[in-house]
Amino acid sequence: MQPSHTAPTPARATPEAGNAVAPPGGARDGVLAAGVILAIRFGRVVRAAIARWANAAAVVTWLGWAVVVSVVLAFLAGYALGWQEFVAGAWAGAVVLAAAAVFLIGRMSHEAVLTLPVNRITAGERAVAQIEVHNPSRRLLPGVRLEVPVGEGVAGFQIPSLGQGGTHEDVFTVPGLRRGVIPVGPVRVVRTDPLGLVRREKQWEERVELFVHPRTIPVPSLSTGFVRDLEGNPTRELTATDVSFHAIREYMPGDERRSIHWRSTAKTGQFMVRQFEETRRSHLMVALSLARADYSGDEDFEMAVSVAGSLGVRAIRDARTVSVVASESTPEFARRKLFAMKNLASMSPSRLLDDLSRVEPTERALNVSDLARVAADSIVGISLAFLVCGSAVTPATLRQASRHFPAGVEVIAVVCDPEIVPSFKTAGELSVLTIGFLEDLQQAMSKRTAA
Repeated sequence: MQPSHTAPTPARATPEAGNAVAPPGGARDGVLAAGVILAIRFGRVVRAAIARWANAAAVVTWLGWAVVVSVVLAFLAGYALGWQEFVAGAWAGAVVLAAAAVFLIGRMSHEAVLTLPVNRITAGERAVAQIEVHNPSRRLLPGVRLEVPVGEGVAGFQIPSLGQGGTHEDVFTVPGLRRGVIPVGPVRVVRTDPLGLVRREKQWEERVELFVHPRTIPVPSLSTGFVRDLEGNPTRELTATDVSFHAIREYMPGDERRSIHWRSTAKTGQFMVRQFEETRRSHLMVALSLARADYSGDEDFEMAVSVAGSLGVRAIRDARTVSVVASESTPEFARRKLFAMKNLASMSPSRLLDDLSRVEPTERALNVSDLARVAADSIVGISLAFLVCGSAVTPATLRQASRHFPAGVEVIAVVCDPEIVPSFKTAGELSVLTIGFLEDLQQAMSKRTAA
């Protein structure tokens, strides 16, 4: 009996065998991936080295770098040319640099607090700021220099050595020479050498703002002289129901029965009804032009800001409905003029003066006529409008600005022209008040109120 022959069964590929066989192009892809990984790691190392170098280089001032370059050049020239004077000078510079570096040794664990008890002053006044430096560590901290940026300047103080838990306080004044917002801070502790070759800083993030308000004067209440009724201003529009009685007329279909005047009906034998003048609650508007072309200089613009502030503060204190607006500027690369306005805060006098501290004239701001147009279209129910501008505005422009307001709105243009004789002219519903000093506004308003 012959043995049976069976066909060999093919062996299955094991996972180990599968991994041993590289797919086509695998070696090339592996080299590429390894190269990418090495490039990424090398980039990280380079960035870290650059960051460390930048941090180290930041402590060297421009004067320190000048000394470093001079020392290097002196070493090269001295040893290359055999000039002993250059070599001696280079070693002297190196000693000075090493001595300056000693001043950077040590930690700056100080804690500084900046406080501004009064952060709102009037132009021409001074504010007092307080600095408190504390040592929270358990060791003696050497004396350092403390700097506080104030506007475009810097206030510097020398802080003595502080023991454990020691505190040092100092005060300084901030002059408010002109209207604006003065940033105070952030405080920074500086450690530097006597020659100013190296400089190390520790800065806090705390920063406060000092509002320098425009100068304002008290003006007579706007509730008298301009606003003569209790609930609002009578208008020329007639209505069937209101508080300001106008006349009695014959009954017409559609009239309400409660408007019938029965005594006149009994006398005439015909139905007669009462007719009233419609009244509106007074809504004051103060519009300040920020167009540089409307002013001849900074002096009349500052006077205009003070006028707007004086009128707005008076209206707020009278508990009147008031809107204080200013010109909006067209963006630099805009294709068309932007007809818009800024609504200044009128909830309280301080908030209004805060906003007026920030306004500045620009070349691309709306002029007084365009501002009046936007305000008349945006604000509903204006009964009295003040247009505040400079001496560069012509009477024709003021008349054009007054025409944007509907009939019945009294428009008063306040033209600020420094040192001019004050005058008050009226033409229809437009009144033009020209003042040379801020006090002229008070006198003119008093005369208007008494009239």
